[in-house]
Amino acid sequence: MKKMIAMILVGGRGTRLGDITKTIAKPAVSFGAKYRLIDFTLSNLSNSNISTVGIVTQYEPFELMNYIGSGASWDLDYIDGGVRFLTPYSQAEDVLWQKGTAHAIKQYFRFIKDHQPEYVLILSGDHIYKMDYNQMLLTHITNSADVTIAATKVPYKETSRFGILECDGKGKVVGFQEKPLNSSSNLASMGIYIFSLSVLEDLFFNSSETDLVDFGKDIIPHCLKKERNIHIHQFEDYWRDVGTIESLYEANMDLLEDSHFLGLNSSKQMSVFSKSLNLPPHMILNSGQAKSSVIADGCLIEGNIIHSTIAYRVNVQSSSIIEDSVVLPDVKIGKNVYIKKAIINQGVIVPNNYYFKGLEVTLLTQENLLEVGEIK
Repeated sequence: MKKMIAMILVGGRGTRLGDITKTIAKPAVSFGAKYRLIDFTLSNLSNSNISTVGIVTQYEPFELMNYIGSGASWDLDYIDGGVRFLTPYSQAEDVLWQKGTAHAIKQYFRFIKDHQPEYVLILSGDHIYKMDYNQMLLTHITNSADVTIAATKVPYKETSRFGILECDGKGKVVGFQEKPLNSSSNLASMGIYIFSLSVLEDLFFNSSETDLVDFGKDIIPHCLKKERNIHIHQFEDYWRDVGTIESLYEANMDLLEDSHFLGLNSSKQMSVFSKSLNLPPHMILNSGQAKSSVIADGCLIEGNIIHSTIAYRVNVQSSSIIEDSVVLPDVKIGKNVYIKKAIINQGVIVPNNYYFKGLEVTLLTQENLLEVGEIK
């Protein structure tokens, strides 16, 4: 019997990231040159000593599953527990595709019951943050809560992207709006939940409402309606939901502008682990230069890199300048290229003499290169 197990939802398509998630699940997207988004959630679990993890997949799971493997890179390769991939399966009547976040967890409730936990931690695999989930569990137990929701304040201009919570003076949730156009509160749900097992089982199998398919849209409003005891766990540190092109870009820029970003370079507390790809170190040749940038292994740099993140196996040829940009893996950039304020999608080949200077961040793909930029 385990006190708490974790279920990570990684099956969403991530359509707001455009072609970046055309062939990979969002948690497998590169971040900060070295990392993938899933690294942060898995590292948090390892640092919180949570040893049983169900990873609920659906959309384009191959690269993500191949990357995570047994979970050894995050010290999650346990015999009793460890990482388990939970993929869609067929019954006699039909294939059980996931209709929403809650429906996805419900399909694998047998996995949860097999481990007999007291509490279930439900996570997203595509957020950038550090959290000790034991502190959230303490909040849950202290308040004798049925459900605890991790919450953080976001800019009012971004409230339409999140579920927005209203609380009393003791942190009890008294109101909830899913992605409101206008909101009087900026306290956002982080999509991180702790349920007492008996409560989650009751919601899934004993509710008179059969269409409780999503935690934000259905489960939380239903719990409020039934006067369940819902509390928040207030989170004050850095957190980003990189669900859009703009937020992915901004998170990469946050890393470049803060040498102590999440303590990645300055702290051994709550380390963020990543899988080594066994690539050679990056090389910057005599003609090349890098300033205020992060460059991953396997890169060959002959041009100038300014305030940018360069993921693994990228080649930048001579007389080219990449500035204020995010370059995803396996990109080839020709000679005499200038690119500013862009995300260059994985595998793009940029021709010689290409020019792009964005007024706002733009995703460059093989298909739109000459639509948004030009050959000079």
